[in-house]
Amino acid sequence: MGGIIGIIVIFSMVFGGYILAGGKMDIILYSLPYEMMIIMGAAVGAFLIANDMSVVKHTIKDMGKVFKGNKWKKQDYQDLLCLLYSLIRIGRENPVDLETHIEEPDSSAIFGKYPKIQKDKIAVGLICDTLRSASMNYDDPHQVEEVLEKRMEEHATHSLHSSHALQIMADGLPALGIVAAVLGIIKTMSSIDKPPAVLGGMIGGALVGTFLGVFLAYGLVGPFSTKVQAVTEEDNHFYNLIREVLVANLYNHAPNICVEVGRQNTPGRVRPSFNDLEIIIKELKAAA
Repeated sequence: MGGIIGIIVIFSMVFGGYILAGGKMDIILYSLPYEMMIIMGAAVGAFLIANDMSVVKHTIKDMGKVFKGNKWKKQDYQDLLCLLYSLIRIGRENPVDLETHIEEPDSSAIFGKYPKIQKDKIAVGLICDTLRSASMNYDDPHQVEEVLEKRMEEHATHSLHSSHALQIMADGLPALGIVAAVLGIIKTMSSIDKPPAVLGGMIGGALVGTFLGVFLAYGLVGPFSTKVQAVTEEDNHFYNLIREVLVANLYNHAPNICVEVGRQNTPGRVRPSFNDLEIIIKELKAAA
């Protein structure tokens, strides 16, 4: 909702202010399709040259984050802590039983209690692979922790590709706007024998290109990049929480302590309270 409201405010203030100041939309509306074709066409073409198809698809998908916001809500963080507690507890009490859950998470009754997490391949893979590694009797838990850290770094880098690609496009749009404007001036110079009124309109149309390049860069594409980056980084806290809890488990802390470590490393806006989480954990113990 915030993204839609922001776009409405941008267009209302920019073009509303222009009209109230006495500006006429005729020249802009006439030149807009051609200038947009030149600027955005060149920007999209450069984007395709600079990125492979996986990044292109990733960027298109991530642009939805501007309007949808964060994937993981407060309830999801609470569910994740409960899921990790249940898995750690089973691993301590019956390692053989744990293997059935981490080898086939799609059919696991424990994962099935939290379908949103169960459908996320990154979260499930991170949990299962780390628990599987921990059960392989590594001589030093730092070995598993190091592997986990590198995996998290790789995921964070990959997840931010789309925001970086959008920012590069935003940086290039003002220059492409100048290209469109120069082409408009070239067209105007070829009609130098026209009356001043006609030349004025043609020059105004050429300047629309400069306006569009700057407007698109700083009014739309740049903010899209910033929003995508912010949402992605916040969503990555969900996976960092998995790391914090499972690292605590590597050092054989009690399941309650492992979960508390994760809770305290959860962003404040989505952090479940200690009392709420304690009540749920007691319910999980009773159900077991």
